[in-house]
Amino acid sequence: MLRVTTNSAEPTNTLPRVVVAEDEALIRLDLVEMLEDNGYDVVAAVSDGEAALAAVREHRPDLAVFDVKMPAKDGISAAEEIGREHLTPVVLLTAFSDKHLVDRAGDAGVMGYVVKPFTWNDLGPALTVALRRWSDTRSLSDELEEMKTRFEARKSLDRAKGLLTTKLGLDEQAAFRWIQKTAMDRRLSMQQVCDGVIAEFGD
Repeated sequence: MLRVTTNSAEPTNTLPRVVVAEDEALIRLDLVEMLEDNGYDVVAAVSDGEAALAAVREHRPDLAVFDVKMPAKDGISAAEEIGREHLTPVVLLTAFSDKHLVDRAGDAGVMGYVVKPFTWNDLGPALTVALRRWSDTRSLSDELEEMKTRFEARKSLDRAKGLLTTKLGLDEQAAFRWIQKTAMDRRLSMQQVCDGVIAEFGD
């Protein structure tokens, strides 16, 4: 396995980590070899959808490559569960290219879809796009969560200032300074102080 050494004592693995799920043994072996030959670290290779889910939950890979038709649980159903848990991007492999499967894959949040038989020229770009789309999606999700947190914090601050204005007779600027000073004096966050004010004076 290729490793890049740094100044630290521990080597750092820079290869994208992949879980493979394919019920046909020869195709699974070929797929693992293809991935490893092109710079991917296959951390698990399994033969059914339930095992694929377990492997993804255990290894938390950078990417999952699943066949659609598998025992126990098909690849799309496994991808749906992985998507709900926000674990990793999934690329599906299938011998079928009908619209129903494509629609199901899209609804499951699958990041890529490759029709068999395929070569690395088909699979490689699909994996690259899936990793980039996943990164973009996670970045957007993080930004939205940050905006939501800031919005909620602003709402708490406005409510706390309003309560201090009503209960203590402070103007808005004085109420803000009171919250700020209390946070500093008690070594609390302003959010914690606002929550305390709301708990004390709120209805």
